[in-house]
Amino acid sequence: MKIDPYKHKERYINWKNTLEQGIKGISKENSDIVINYVTDMENGLNVSRASQKGSRSYIRLNNLKQRLVFLSKQFENYYKVTDLTKITEEQLFTFFNGMRNGTIMRLDGKEYQSVSDYVKVFKAFWHWYIKVSKKKGKEVQDLTTDLDTSIEKPRWVYLTEAQVKQLCDNAKFEYRVLMMFLYDTGIRAPTELVNLRVSDLYSDYKEIHIRDEIRKTFGRRIKLMLCSDLVKSYVKSKGLKESDQIFGIKPVTVNKYIQRLATRVLGEAKSQAGQKYSELTMYDFRHCSCCYWLPRYKSESALKYRFGWKKSEKIHYYSELLGMKDTIAEEDLLVDVTKTEIEKRLERSEKEKEIMQERFNQMERQMQKLLELSKIAETKIELIAI
Repeated sequence: MKIDPYKHKERYINWKNTLEQGIKGISKENSDIVINYVTDMENGLNVSRASQKGSRSYIRLNNLKQRLVFLSKQFENYYKVTDLTKITEEQLFTFFNGMRNGTIMRLDGKEYQSVSDYVKVFKAFWHWYIKVSKKKGKEVQDLTTDLDTSIEKPRWVYLTEAQVKQLCDNAKFEYRVLMMFLYDTGIRAPTELVNLRVSDLYSDYKEIHIRDEIRKTFGRRIKLMLCSDLVKSYVKSKGLKESDQIFGIKPVTVNKYIQRLATRVLGEAKSQAGQKYSELTMYDFRHCSCCYWLPRYKSESALKYRFGWKKSEKIHYYSELLGMKDTIAEEDLLVDVTKTEIEKRLERSEKEKEIMQERFNQMERQMQKLLELSKIAETKIELIAI
């Protein structure tokens, strides 16, 4: 059974159990339409033609209901719109632009970081509303066509290889193993991480199998190049059995420990990726792992396999090319510049070799004839002598 570290299924079912009197904090109209929309997504009904068919995951369902309830409250507060379907195009654009430029702030006074996520959820909702309305014979204009869905790249903590070593040298043994494992594998944490079992380790702890049933995109079997011995010692010291989790962690607890450690060892300064070292999380190790392996892998497809990516754009998204350096050497330039000339010389050499071989073959044939003639002459001389 796959472990759900954030309890998405449990949270969604608990939310549904509270809906007898509707969703608290928003109007009845908004409550009804949000419930109808999320229920349809749970059942895979009225999804967009361009979207994947079938029911949505519990992660997606929680995301949809959370953001739509938020938008319902905001539209009621700013525009007195108690029905999401009655929002105007102007109100829609004004609100999302306000979230982007900072005129509309969070309750804690900070700016919204992922406005595109809210925009995409509303677009998905509106396309559902268009489809449902069409079935009832009602045409609805698409107000979301020109909404800005560009993604604001979130800041993260970039660590060099030396900084990772610094953290590990100052960490408790179990956290040292965990951080090196995250850095080595680039595994998705905590979702894939917490579902790994000792039985997923192969080749004397030199390989890890991320099974199909626990993966986000596809299963893969990758080599442990940096932490094999550490993991082996860890498993044996903990007395873990084949069926045991390798890392039976609580994500919140781990992140708090890592942040305290990073603050103590690296300080409060900002890393090259914009986030403070004191805000380091397990997720950042996936970014850092990508930066480490990018210049070391010979092929892009092999790198994508290690990280479980289908699209090449993920490589730049996760690495931002941090830690890269210009590795071209004079011999590389020589090959590029003189390649054509070398090829020509090789062609001439091959032709000369063919000519020499032909001459050699001709001389061999002539020598063979001379030997034959010599034998005939010797035979005749012997006959005359008799």
